[in-house]
Amino acid sequence: MDSQVPTTPRERYRTQVRAEIKQHAWEQIASAGASALSLNAIAKQLGMSGPALYRYFAGRDELLTELVQDAYRSLADAVRAAAEAPGAEPGLLARALYRWALDDPQRYLLIYGTPIPGYHAPDGTTAVAAEIMDLLISAFAALPPAAPVPFDDYLATHRDWAGGHPAPAAVLRRALTFWTRLHGLISLQVAGHFAGMGFDPERFFEAEVDQLLAP
Repeated sequence: MDSQVPTTPRERYRTQVRAEIKQHAWEQIASAGASALSLNAIAKQLGMSGPALYRYFAGRDELLTELVQDAYRSLADAVRAAAEAPGAEPGLLARALYRWALDDPQRYLLIYGTPIPGYHAPDGTTAVAAEIMDLLISAFAALPPAAPVPFDDYLATHRDWAGGHPAPAAVLRRALTFWTRLHGLISLQVAGHFAGMGFDPERFFEAEVDQLLAP
C-alpha cells in the first residue's frame, strides 16, 4: 500500500500507474473472481509489456496483498465512521458492514470469501481486522451487561483474536457471536444464495440484528 505522499514527478507517475493497475485488478476480480487475476492481462489493458508491469508489482501475490489491505482498510474506515457517529451502537456498526459488503460484493469476498488457490497472505496483512473487532467489542462493552454464556472463561484466556481487548469475557463472546452471525448472513447474500427464496434479505438482516441485540 502506498503510504507516503509522492514528491517528485517520477514518484507521482509511479503512484498513478500503481493505482491504475489496482483499478484494473478490481475490475478483473469483479468480472471473473480473484482466482482469475492476471497481471499479463492488466499489462495489455495498460498498453505495456508484462515485464514492464513487474516494475510496479513484483507479482500476483504482492498485488493481491495490497488489494486485501486496501479492502480491510476501507471496511475499517466504514466501521469506524459508524462507531464515531452520534448514538453509535453495535447495530449501527453492523449496518455499516452490511452496506459496505453490498456496495462491492467482490471486495467483500476477497477478504471473507473462499481462499485464493496458491495465495498466502504475509503475516500482518489482516492485522487491521483486529481494529474492526476492537470497535465492535467497545460498542458492546457500552451496553448493559448480558447474562453469562458457556465458554466465557475460554474466550477470556484467548484474547489475541480481539487484539487483547480488556472487555469481560461475556462481552467478547457476545461481540464474537454477533460478528460471526452477521458474516454468515452477508456471505450467503453476496454469493446469491437467497435468490428465489421469496423473502427480503435486508429485512431478514434487520431482524437478525434486532434478535442478536435483544437483552
